Amino acid sequence: MVALDDGRGQISLLRLGTVEYRWALSLMERLAEARRQDQIGDLILLVEHPPVITLGRGGGSEDLRVSEEELSRKGVGLFQTERGGRATYHGPGQLVAYPIIKLSHSDLHRYLRRLEQVIVDLVTQYGLAAGRIERYPGVWIDANKIAAVGVAVSGGVTTHGVALNVAPPMEHFSLLVPCGLADRGVTSMRRELGHPVDPGAVERKFASAFASVFDTEIHWGIQEAPWLLVAAPQGEGIDLLSDLLGKLELHTVCQEARCP
Repeated sequence: MVALDDGRGQISLLRLGTVEYRWALSLMERLAEARRQDQIGDLILLVEHPPVITLGRGGGSEDLRVSEEELSRKGVGLFQTERGGRATYHGPGQLVAYPIIKLSHSDLHRYLRRLEQVIVDLVTQYGLAAGRIERYPGVWIDANKIAAVGVAVSGGVTTHGVALNVAPPMEHFSLLVPCGLADRGVTSMRRELGHPVDPGAVERKFASAFASVFDTEIHWGIQEAPWLLVAAPQGEGIDLLSDLLGKLELHTVCQEARCP
């Protein structure tokens, strides 16, 4: 089991709902810095993103099958990240989990394998025979990936995480070569089971599997910042305001409080 450093043996799990990738990333980075300074405890962000392709440190622009202009026309964003791996798709119908935890060891491979095991245990509860492929991070059903895993660790604190395909629009995966693996496919729980899946039940099973694999307790919500349960604003107006604050080099109270 992976040991956590805070000594409480518990992790807060925060459901954010649908949040644009850039805002979720910004919140994740601020919370990770707060965790490094022990201002908050370990936590997991559960989120769903509007359609977006993210590129990792391993590359990814070469994995796009269409131009950025075509992505924009289809309503799919493009974003560069600091996680490991290559191009990955996020969108509606995925369970995306970002654990922000302080590890008691520096073995990133060990942590990644435990994170994969959480998903293996989760989908096994639905009767799906999933597993790993040693050379390729993620969770697989035969030669088809059902969950992408990409993590980063800085100052002993994890960021990024895992995206499980519950019932995403599968046609979006044709816009890229997922993780640079042209000879392998992508699947989802909906496709494998042949019927709809309750997202709320998947979330609860994820929490249970995470608690078991990481030998910890999961608490829904976050006592350090309960106002984070309020849905984050979205849209062009927020983008314009953020750009203006950046140009004016202003630092707001909300930023100081790590608002989403």
